Amino acid sequence: PNAVGRTLNLGTEEAIAFNRLRRELVENLVPSPPADTASAPAAPAAVTAEDLLRPVREARETDPPADTPTLTVLCRTMEQILACAEAGVARVYVDFEDIRGYAEAVARVRAETDMRVLLATPRIQKPGESGFFKLIERAAPHGVLLRNLGAVPWFTGREFECAGDFSLNIANPLSAEFFHRSGLDRLTVSCDLNIEQVLDLPRAAPPWWFELVLHQHMPMFHMEHCVFAAFMSDGKSFLDCGRPCEKHQVKLRDRVGMEHTLKADVGCRNTLFNSQAQTGARYFRDLRAAGLRHFRVELLEEDAAAAGRAVSAYQTLLSGEIDGADLWRELRAQSKLGVTLGTLE
Repeated sequence: PNAVGRTLNLGTEEAIAFNRLRRELVENLVPSPPADTASAPAAPAAVTAEDLLRPVREARETDPPADTPTLTVLCRTMEQILACAEAGVARVYVDFEDIRGYAEAVARVRAETDMRVLLATPRIQKPGESGFFKLIERAAPHGVLLRNLGAVPWFTGREFECAGDFSLNIANPLSAEFFHRSGLDRLTVSCDLNIEQVLDLPRAAPPWWFELVLHQHMPMFHMEHCVFAAFMSDGKSFLDCGRPCEKHQVKLRDRVGMEHTLKADVGCRNTLFNSQAQTGARYFRDLRAAGLRHFRVELLEEDAAAAGRAVSAYQTLLSGEIDGADLWRELRAQSKLGVTLGTLE
């Protein structure tokens, strides 16, 4: 036999034999159809969009739960959590850079407040990182904010409330039905949708499935590269970098002078957050008319006082004490950078 890649110089009889061998090999790879057509496997039935959407529409026609709007606040520090407790928030997500602090946070919330606390998983979960899930589980929260697909089979079916975050990219009724059927109690609307697309979603699927992030500093990208270690340390990993992310605040200045906040997570991955907050306050009346009832405020670097003001502002919006347009103007006036409609626009 010739080496791979070398031209075969065959005579006529050899070429005929070679072609016969090739045909026999192909016939053995692809079985011939049965002579008896009655025993042939039936062609798969056609599946229409109507068939796929039927379970979603049937679920939407069931009796919905109470229609009172709810507010959940995502906190990144213990100071923010305590500010939420003081403001009377009933439910918080906790997203610490170092998830080793989760157990202490849950214990303190359970001891000092009546709030329900759900812990956020990392955005990315690699093979061999199941220890992150075990830490979250041992912290004994009321529930978990699931941010990656690996977390779904790990936490669903256990004694936890499971909410799916925006990173699961729930952007249509089919993806919503898949994750709801997988055991998620609440689904965060994808941040890729504009306001018209957001309003279409609860018209096609049960609106009580969804939670909309009403206020946040939009995460612009999430990356493996750690800026903290690269520029603030001589180390090469968390083992020898000295963890400068725990001691310093870092912002990246863009070409127009805007300073965007950089955060590291437990896996040393970095997320860059837009310096300007996005709010959906102007659309709140339309969102409620579409049936949405679960809303979220995400805090970033706010101290206790700023966190309390932000939470209070959205509580007055949900209670009907202030109109969305008025809150929009108030937020623009309060913040030195104003606020934006961002992806909703």
